[in-house]
Formats: sequence, C-alpha cells, structure tokens
Amino acid sequence: MTNENAFNIECTIEELRLEAREAPTAEERRRIEAELEAACVELAKHSGEKLP
Repeated sequence: MTNENAFNIECTIEELRLEAREAPTAEERRRIEAELEAACVELAKHSGEKLP
C-alpha cells in the first residue's frame, strides 16, 4: 500500500465517522458503521506493510 492509498483510506474513515454521527436513522447509522469498520480493517491489514 502506498502512502497515497493509506491517506485515502484515512480520509474515507473520517468522512464515514462524520456521516455516522449525522445519520438520520439508526438503520443508516448501522450501514455507515459497517462501512467504517471495513475501512478500518483494510487500513489495519496494510499497516504492517512497508511504505515506499
């Protein structure tokens, strides 16, 4: 994973956190939180890789 990819995932995580806080319904919040969890897992999975 490149620095740019990691940065993009981090930006997505921040956007999803904001969306979850502002979600109009509990169902929508749960959907966003699932996406957030997937993004966090993706970032964690690649955090051990050596960045160029």
